[in-house]
This record gives sequence, C-alpha cells and structure tokens, in this order.
Amino acid sequence: MAMKIKLHWTLALAAVLSISQDVPAADVKPEPGLTVTFTAADGKTTDTTVAPQVALFVAAGQAPTPFLPGGKFTAVYEGTINADLRGSFLFQAEVSGALKLEINGAVALEAAGIGEASPFSKLVSLNKGVNALKATFTSPAKGDAFARLLWTEKGFNPGPIQQTLLAHAGSPALEKGTQLRLGRELLVEHRCANCHLEKFAADAMPELKMDAPSFEGIGARRNYDWMARWILDPKSLRPAAHMPKLLRGDNAKADAEAIAAYLAAQKAGGAVTPTPAVLQEKPIGENAEPANATPDEKKNLFEKLHCAACHNAPGTKEPDARKLSFTHVAEKFAPGKLLEFLQKPEAHYAWIRMPNFKLSAAEARELADYLLAAVTKPKDVVPPADKATLDRGEKLVQTSGCLNCHGGLKLENKFQAPGLEALFTRHLKDRARPLEGDCLGKTPVAGYGFSAPETAALDAFTVEGASALSRHVPMEFAARQTAMLNCTQCHGQIENFPPLEILGGKLKPEWAGAFISGEVPRKMRNDFHPKGEPWLFARMPSFTARGHLLAAGLAAQHGFPPVTPAEGPVDETLAKAGHKLTGKDGGLSCISCHGINAQPAAEVFESEGINLGHTAARMQRSYFFRWMRLPASIDSQTKMPAFWDDSGKSPLTEILGGDSEKQINAVWHYIRLGEKMPKPVVPE
Repeated sequence: MAMKIKLHWTLALAAVLSISQDVPAADVKPEPGLTVTFTAADGKTTDTTVAPQVALFVAAGQAPTPFLPGGKFTAVYEGTINADLRGSFLFQAEVSGALKLEINGAVALEAAGIGEASPFSKLVSLNKGVNALKATFTSPAKGDAFARLLWTEKGFNPGPIQQTLLAHAGSPALEKGTQLRLGRELLVEHRCANCHLEKFAADAMPELKMDAPSFEGIGARRNYDWMARWILDPKSLRPAAHMPKLLRGDNAKADAEAIAAYLAAQKAGGAVTPTPAVLQEKPIGENAEPANATPDEKKNLFEKLHCAACHNAPGTKEPDARKLSFTHVAEKFAPGKLLEFLQKPEAHYAWIRMPNFKLSAAEARELADYLLAAVTKPKDVVPPADKATLDRGEKLVQTSGCLNCHGGLKLENKFQAPGLEALFTRHLKDRARPLEGDCLGKTPVAGYGFSAPETAALDAFTVEGASALSRHVPMEFAARQTAMLNCTQCHGQIENFPPLEILGGKLKPEWAGAFISGEVPRKMRNDFHPKGEPWLFARMPSFTARGHLLAAGLAAQHGFPPVTPAEGPVDETLAKAGHKLTGKDGGLSCISCHGINAQPAAEVFESEGINLGHTAARMQRSYFFRWMRLPASIDSQTKMPAFWDDSGKSPLTEILGGDSEKQINAVWHYIRLGEKMPKPVVPE
C-alpha cells in the first residue's frame, strides 16, 4: 500500500543525461549533492556516484561502494558550494585517514588523524554564488575509515555544510555509475535473484532477502476473484506492480483461475496478533473530537496520519499516478481482513513498504470504514472447489515460479531458471543481442514490462556489476530505501517532522534503529500538551524489516559508525551542576518546557519540548552540543532559545565559572543519567 514512486536511480540517470560535464546548460539546474569517485587500492577500479555531503563511514575491510572490493580506497568529492553572500569561513575535519579540501582551486584544509577533530583552517573566502569544491579522502592503512567535514563562519559551533548549498554537474562516469545502480536496484526490487541466484553471502545486499506475501492462510485474507485477476495481469490492477505476468497463451485465464482457486483454499494458519497501540493520553481517531475542536482535530484519520503522502484519497477526481489507489481495496481483502491488515501490515510480508502505524482497534476500524465507503464493492464469486481444478492450481504454483518468492506452503518447488552466471556468459557471447525470449527481451516470458532504459541498466549490471550483489554498503542502502519508502514526503514537509537529511548526524543509530523498527515503546512527546491542546496528530510508523539497517546507513552517510562508541562514566560533580542548570531556581528553567521522565513540563507556553529523560539515549553527543550552543543554526523555526553566545561565557557565572562549554557538558552528564535523573528544582 505504500507509494510506488519512480525509482530514484532512474531519476538520477535522467538528470545525468541532461547535464553537461563542464558547464550546465542555462535551463538546467545542477543536481543536489556532490559527485564522489571511489578508487580501489589497485588505482584502476573506480566507481562514481552522488553523496549528500563530504562525510562517510566505512568499517575496516569493507567496501566503500558495492562496485569496489573491500580494503584501502580513496574518495574524491567534487561539486560546488553556492553562497548567498560573499563571506569568509573556517573549515575543520573529524577524520580517520586523511582529507584534503580545495576551494576554488586553492588548498583550504589538510587534515589527518585517527578520529580526532583537526585544527581550524585559515579563513577561506567564498564568493557570492558558485564556488568550486574538491575534497580528497584517503582511507587509513588499518581500522575504520571515516570523515566529517565541518565549517563555521565565526569560529563558533562548527557543523556540516548544509546540503541545500551543495550541487554537482553530470559526467560520463556518473552516468555509468547511475546506470549500474539502477540495474542493481531493479534486480533486487523485482526479486530476480530469487530465481537466478542459488545462494548469496551473509553480508550480501539485504534486499536479496526481500520476500513476497506469504501463501499461508492467504485464502482467508484475499478474495478469490481479485486473486484471479491479479495473477493473470498484475499491472492491470496496479501499473507499478513488481509481480510479473507469468501466464500467457490461450489457457492463461483458466490457469490464473486455477491458481487462485488453490490459493483460496489455503485458509488455515497465518493468525495475526496486532502490535499494541502506542497512545499517549488518548487515541487520535475514533471520531470523538471535542466540541471546540481545532481544524486539525476535525480531519479524518486518513488526513491526520498523512496517508496522502503515498496514497490517493478514496474518490480523488484527478489521482496522482505515482501514488497507490484504493480502487480495488474492497475487492482485494476478504471481509474484516483490511482491519487486520491495517493493525499489522507486515504480518505476512516482512519487507512490505506499508509501515505499521500502531493503530488502536478503534482507529483501525475508523480508517477501514473510511477506505471502504467510497470504493467498488467486491463481486460475490465462489471459487471452484473441485479436485481437478485444485490439483491443477497446485501444480501451476509449483512450476510457474510462485514459490521462488512466496513462502508459507509445504510444496516442492519445481521451477528452475538459469543462474546469473549463465546470463552473464550469454551476454559475453553476444553483447549486442537483446535477451529475446526471457525477462528482459522484446517478447518477455516473465512479463515484467521493463522500459528500454531499465532493460539497458539490467543488461549493463549483469555484464559489469553482478558481483556488487555480494556487498552491502550501509550508506547506499539508506539512500535506496529512503527514496523507495517516500520518507521525504513527511520529513521536512510536515511541521515538527525533522528533515531527513539531518537525522543520521542527530540520532544514535542503535536508538534510531529501534525507533524505526517500532521497538521503542514511547513517543518523544505526547499527542497532546499538558493542558489538553493538540500537539501533533501524525506519528512515525515502524518499518520492522528495515529499521536497524536504515539507521546504520543514515549514520554512515554522516560519518558515524553503526554502534555509538561508549563514553566514560558519568561525572557526578558535573551531573549535579547540570541538575541545577536545568531547574528554575538559579538555572535555565529547562523544566518549564521539557518533561523529565515521569515529571511533566512545568509551564508550557507554546510548544512542549522533548522529554529530557530520553535525550542521551537517542542523540549524538556532537549534535547535542551544536544544538545547545545555537538551536536556530539547525532549525530556524525552533522555539528553543539560545542561552549562550559565541563569547564562550554564560550569564550564570556562579556555575562552573560561567564557561558555556563546561555548562553544556554538565547538562549532558546530567541527562546521561536517564531514568535516574533527579528531578530539577521547581520552586513552589
């Protein structure tokens, strides 16, 4: 049910083809991010792609890109910084390895180390408009490789260069890299490896493990008539379907009906236990809004949860072709099963794109009723139940390739397909000949309906890049999956949803992984403020199969490891100072807006803040310090005040000598106590 957008490598390929290597055409806007060219230790094997910033993390011995072997490498970032005004900046790097930064052809920074921050560069002047940037990173001889490039205008609070300021042009090398990635992505998204690859390494692409809906108990979940039509021609019901058109010839319709009849008879097993709803104060649905409800409170649940990010609302007169429709939802689900599905979408399909919103039973009922009210009612078609038809359906399931993707049945799989090695050999014999007669050809037996650019990408990948299936690169996993899951339709678009591009540098990956996977049994704020006014109806859903992998990839994109390095013990003296700083009696009055564990915020004026009891477990230390020094540098709309300026002095001179960095560190040590944080002082 999640939105099927155009594959992001396809979009990138189109952008590359439309942009010149040297000078962008006057009517073409350079694309966001920087090109980065990786070169292996042999000095010959290269790969070019796009990076959102000058940052990366590559574990020792691992590959920096799926198209290079593991081991030592270099990475050259190229593009432009686009400055609104002329100015001078200081640059700094946190690096394990070596990094050389060039701005407008001149060396601005050279840094080398094993993880510590480098000294600041000299002031570097940037022109108004476009400034050429080149950064060359060399991995260390041993150990993890990482780099994080920072900048600051005043020598205070350095942070990453805003991704909106970075841009790049196209090149033949980028075009090639983009095409190979598109081929790789198409191959895994369409489950090609399930038929053509007998086994794969444990550290291979995680997407090679992607499943399809289980056949266990499917007859109790799906209507026979819909299954028959879907099996015959999936794209007639959903143009973006990955399920191929397997059946052809005069008997195709009868074969589809036989398979559907057999599946309709599979009613046993597959019971679903809904995920418990995570509600803080009260459900957001149930059509039980107060008489003085705000406009947001009066919206239906479909609107409150922002389902329109991926779906056309029922009855939409001019539907967005990129979004999934609910036209066939009543025809698809057996009575009562849509309700069950909404409460646990991943129950029979671990890698489904539809996330789990942890709906209460009442919320799921409200949403199901809304979706079913405006769509076509299903036909009451009784499936064939005679033994001959069921036996024929069972045989077709065994021989048509169904069991290569769909599990849940104890049947022998009798379908065989040539391995990737055989396809590769065939390509080498005649590179110019299209693969007519199989998945990619002009007369495709498998009926995937690939476009000409997609066919070319799959062809190129099979010949030149198939070994990349064996390499999992967390940074690229995050790029692929956040595009496929449509994350930016909420993040950075909906008020109070943080921009996606900051999250990898903000959140500790172990916490983020648990949160994305739905393992954190709380929100960071309540749905409603202490006095009952609403705060945020939208909620972060869970992506169970992808959560920890996504978090590790997002962290790597910002130069952080998948597991946060352990800190030393909490300094009790500093924690006591932090305790005083957060209180109202001689402190910063943090408790006015922020709750601390079970203690609610004392006096929320406009917007309740994040509960500080969870902050240290979820937030990267470096991000916490940048946020505390100058919140508006990260979020210009934040209500959080700036307590310290760039002088390094605090107005609270009696605490730690008024040193701002020491005071921020004291607050950090205090919140590291987590559930053991003593309550701040709140005068009566």
